[in-house]
Amino acid sequence: PDMVGHTGIVEAGIKAVETVDECIGRIVTKLLELDGKCLVTADHGNCEQMRNPDGSPNTAHTSNLVHFIYVAKDAAQFRCKDGILADVAPTLLFLLGLPQPKEMTGHNLLIPAFRNQPSRFSA
Repeated sequence: PDMVGHTGIVEAGIKAVETVDECIGRIVTKLLELDGKCLVTADHGNCEQMRNPDGSPNTAHTSNLVHFIYVAKDAAQFRCKDGILADVAPTLLFLLGLPQPKEMTGHNLLIPAFRNQPSRFSA
């Protein structure tokens, strides 16, 4: 949807988002069958605001929030904090059980969904 979103052609943006949604659905189905885990996110928005108030194409990235979705069989044990792009890599390292280098300034965005849940979190 990225390049299509920059065209300002709403119908093309809708089709692109529907196509990506279908493809991610197939990936997630297989991933869960294999007991895998993934994060689904984006680095910016645009398809949600393809036209400016004057009707001209909005070809710039929006500053709207984007989704950050953890997909796994154990996903209900976690909730996602709000964060920034720099938090994606530390969250991936957490899921892989790897240490976060001190040079990384971001934070793990996954925290226990329940207060009394035992934790191995760096939240």
